[in-house]
Amino acid sequence: MKKICLLGASGSIGKSTCDILKKFNNSFELVAVSINKSVDILESIILQFPSIKSVCVCNAPIIELQKKYPRITFFTKEDGLIDLIANSSCDMVVNALVGFVGLKPTVYALEHDIDVALANKETLVAGGELINDILDKHHSVHLYPIDSEHVALAKCLMHKNHKDVKRLIITASGGAFRDLTREELKGVTLQDALKHPSWSMGEKITVDSATMVNKGFEIIEAYYLFNFEENKIDVLLHDESVIHSLVEMNDHSYVADLGPADMRIPISFALFEKEYQKNDTLPSLDLSLLGSLHFRKLDLKRYPALELARRCIKEKGTLGCVMNAANEACNLAFRKGELEFDKIEEIIKKVMDEHRIIDHPTLLDLIYVNNQAYQEAINYIKELKK
Repeated sequence: MKKICLLGASGSIGKSTCDILKKFNNSFELVAVSINKSVDILESIILQFPSIKSVCVCNAPIIELQKKYPRITFFTKEDGLIDLIANSSCDMVVNALVGFVGLKPTVYALEHDIDVALANKETLVAGGELINDILDKHHSVHLYPIDSEHVALAKCLMHKNHKDVKRLIITASGGAFRDLTREELKGVTLQDALKHPSWSMGEKITVDSATMVNKGFEIIEAYYLFNFEENKIDVLLHDESVIHSLVEMNDHSYVADLGPADMRIPISFALFEKEYQKNDTLPSLDLSLLGSLHFRKLDLKRYPALELARRCIKEKGTLGCVMNAANEACNLAFRKGELEFDKIEEIIKKVMDEHRIIDHPTLLDLIYVNNQAYQEAINYIKELKK
């Protein structure tokens, strides 16, 4: 039985992961979880999984929890995430954290030969070179993507020779504002941005979908996950979110992955290490009822975040870390009503333009650059408010 440490258990990916772990309780044992501050959700998870022995609560008091659950070892703050993994004796870490905070636990797990199922985009966006260096040195450890787009690409590429592949195509819904011009983005609200047409996700990633920063990050992730050149990774707008990704072969035929917009499907594929598992509790896609599929070419002027992401691949080093940090600051400021939506990419670009890239960064380099770039973005946000 595989022992699982789940980071970010209270988020949408965390909840879907718990569903899969309950369904396949003969294959998995949930031994450790982390949450940010949703104690009520944590207690529900503890009741469902008596196998949990360790918990990290990043931003809430743990004294009462320690009294209530004396059999569980509790950790706190971001450093507690590392202690949680170390204490859990787990076989796999499911990293469903949101933000740069997810990088350090991924590095720790891989360096200690613990497999990682990765939903935390920022790990590869900020530290893709570092992660791949670790994987090159630790041949027995594996990194399995959880994002639906990258799981789809992994499925399409199975048993394929890379030399036979013309390009990878990541599909994008376009987010809540996909039918608006850039001029029409002025004055849009958080509630507008959270009306995603296909997926149910947390606030941060839903806003990233509206700016398409999220899709830019997925280009970077695909680059580090599948080892294809940046110019062989494309994005295509697809309204229905039924095709999660495609691969075009050299003979111009396509291989595509179709399925319902349900994250439990790619999570299951990652947990079972690229194996398909029968699960009658998941929805099925009835092709006879599907009707039409719609695709649109992406307008890069409308979605400038995609070109910023491609810059991160071309220039490498710490630039991806800078883009991510600036985006985290801008995304949060927009959600707090402190920044207009249409200014997000503008500030990200300013912070990136001013950054002096550190080549082949260490984890300490990335932590320093992340903090610096985050503060620079905040300074720009404050200037706009004057």
